Parts: sequence; structure tokens; C-alpha cells
Amino acid sequence: MKKLMALVAVLGLSTGLAACGNDTASGDAETSSTVTISGSSSVNALMEQLEPAFEAENSTIDLKVSASGSSDGIKAAQEGTVDLGMSSRDLKTEEKSGVTEQVIALDGIAIITNADNPVQDLTVEQVAKIYTGEITNWSEVGGPDLAIAVVARESASGTRGAFEEIVGIKDQMTTNAKEFNGTGGVKAEVAQNPNAIGYISLGSVDETVQAVAIEGAEASAENVGNGTYLIARPFILVYQEDELSDAAKQFLDWTTTPEAQEIVAEDFISVN
Repeated sequence: MKKLMALVAVLGLSTGLAACGNDTASGDAETSSTVTISGSSSVNALMEQLEPAFEAENSTIDLKVSASGSSDGIKAAQEGTVDLGMSSRDLKTEEKSGVTEQVIALDGIAIITNADNPVQDLTVEQVAKIYTGEITNWSEVGGPDLAIAVVARESASGTRGAFEEIVGIKDQMTTNAKEFNGTGGVKAEVAQNPNAIGYISLGSVDETVQAVAIEGAEASAENVGNGTYLIARPFILVYQEDELSDAAKQFLDWTTTPEAQEIVAEDFISVN
């Protein structure tokens, strides 16, 4: 009888421990969530700043962010392969079907030249003519007698799409343009080539290149905000509203809070 009672006690203890283990695993599964975000490399630069601040306050939510280009991000959101798609341009009519948009920041597209280039100011028309190949020498815009080396983003880039729409050269890019898949490539090429011109997100400008003024307005967050800097665009998160997880909604709501927008304002323009 004593052996039987001991066996029952051991079995009961084992069952209890197993139940406790299952409860813990179940609890972790319920409280830990992943939000997948993909798209524009320009918006990704902002996400790299927002991600640690959000996760510090929401330890049970893990943001998985990757850069793949605006078009790919919008498509992924439409197909439901990510929770949130990132776009650095306005959506085309055919891209709006089945998804909702939320603007989380504004950004200027800086026209950059080599730090030694004496040209300090261009008009939108001059920029357009440079990128269509109508203007090919810096002397035509007040610079030295040197051929202009045109640097651009790849065709799927949201930065390129926004740039072409804003300056009015959609699908008219010169075939002589040297194209890069990311902001870093454009900036590096302009930094090392004294004859180059490129365009990147305003928040990515640093001391390696110079951002020229456009029609007298410097490329700055203040001038984008007040409308005097004319080459600007929205940063958008795209999602399927009916399929949005609680964790994704929590992050989406957070992006427009004063705390998040204070981070936005460090390099970009707040939507508040």
C-alpha cells in the first residue's frame, strides 16, 4: 500500500510540473508577437530609429523590418505576406485596392552634388532637364565646363518614383544615368565623383556630399514643412485593415504619438 501511494504521489507531481510547463509556454505564445514590415529603404532608415524606442516600451512585440523598395513593400502588404508595407511615394491608383495608408512622416528629396561642386542652387526645371539628358554640362547651370555624371536610383525605388513625379519626368530618365539599388550607393558615387549629381532622402544627407538649394530654398526640414522646398514626399505605411494584428495596430497607432513624432523630427518632418 505504501508503494502504491508513493507511486501516485510521483505521478501527480510529474503531471503538475508538466502542466506548469505547458502554461508557461502557452503564456509566452500569447504575449510574444512579431510584426513584419518591408518596403522602401528610405522609410527603413526612419524605422531603424523608431524600432528600438517602440520595443523598449513593448518588450513582447518584435519588429522585423527589411528594405526591399516601395513597390515591393506595397505588393507585399496587398498580398498579406507582411503586416505593414513601407512606401516613400504616393500609391498609384491601381495600388490602392484592398489596402489602407497611414502617413507617418514627410521627407524632402535632396538633390546632392560633390562637396567641391561650386553650383549651389538649381531650379526644378534645371533638375528635370539634367535628368532627361537635355542639360549635359555643368556650365549650362553656372558651373565649370565639365560633363554632368547623372546618378539615380533603380526603377522600382520609391525615391525615384517620387522624384520623377515631383519634377515632371515620369519614365523619361536619361539612359546615361548610373543607377544604384540603395541610398548608400547613390551617396557614395556622388561623394567620390566631382562631376556627379544625385538625389537621396533629406534625412540621409551628411558631410560627404552637399545638398543644393532648389529655387532659393535650402533643403531643410523647416522648408519642407513650410512648403518652400519643392521636392518633397510622404513616408507611408500600407496595410490590410481587416487583417491587421493587434501588435501591428499597436505599433501603427504609436507611430503618430508625440514620442514617435519627436524621433521623426530629428531627421525628417513630423506629421503633427
